[in-house]
Amino acid sequence: GFGLALALPFALFALFPNWLNSLPKSGGWLNSVKVVLGFVEVALAIKFLSNADLVMHWGILKREVFFAIWILCGAGITLYLLGKIKFPHDSPIKKLSKARIILAIAFGAFTVYLIPGLTNTKWANLTLISGFPPPLYYSIYQSGECILNLNCSHDYEEGLKMAKAANKPILLDFTGYACVNCRRMEENVWSDPEVYKIMKEKYIVISLYVDDKKNLPAAKQFTYTTKEGVQKEIITVGNKWATFETENFKNNAQPLYAILNGDEILLNNPVGYTPSIKEYKDWLLCGLDAFEKKK
Repeated sequence: GFGLALALPFALFALFPNWLNSLPKSGGWLNSVKVVLGFVEVALAIKFLSNADLVMHWGILKREVFFAIWILCGAGITLYLLGKIKFPHDSPIKKLSKARIILAIAFGAFTVYLIPGLTNTKWANLTLISGFPPPLYYSIYQSGECILNLNCSHDYEEGLKMAKAANKPILLDFTGYACVNCRRMEENVWSDPEVYKIMKEKYIVISLYVDDKKNLPAAKQFTYTTKEGVQKEIITVGNKWATFETENFKNNAQPLYAILNGDEILLNNPVGYTPSIKEYKDWLLCGLDAFEKKK
């Protein structure tokens, strides 16, 4: 995104050099562009910092803190465009242009849309931007790490024991803290009442984070030789689950979902990002049917 934004103007002016002559002279309008983009860049920087916060387990950018900063950035842009905030080198605003008013309305509306993200209500799940803020469970209001309070584990061996004890199939979820599509699935598909009921009542969810940078205990770190004969150092939790996925499912994409029984038998074909609620629900039901037949 940053690379495209920086390269696009140069590419366009290289292709159409006459456009340079049509640009107005630099002045207050250009400073306004810089200020607005500065606010946007701060918001995007917070997004990337939140990814690092999740992966490294710092615990400093909870979901509500993230939204508070984005709301401040959005409010700052709105007030600046309306002339309520001024910076050095700004030209006096005699009259608000239509462009400034339209942009102010757009940023203002987006800022208002973000406000429920600060609450502990059903409206906190902002589906239009799902995947960009931290996940719902990474909140100041709750301490659990299971998305939507499902029956889950973040360790395969532990989850396998849970599934055997409950006599339920396993929904194996290869995910990542920085995975946008994973968050979209959790917040838009898993949260659907029918899908959620199936997952909550019929499955044990094992979510394995392939980008987890937490080191394994020294006694559990090892060198693994892949099926191709390549040696890999398994040092972090993410190393372990990423290798587990590629070796057993020949896939390194996230999300990847697979349904297993307690004997670790695959019950249907694994699927990746599936934004269709009906399609995902049918896939879950297919896995349940196969589980019942294997009993």
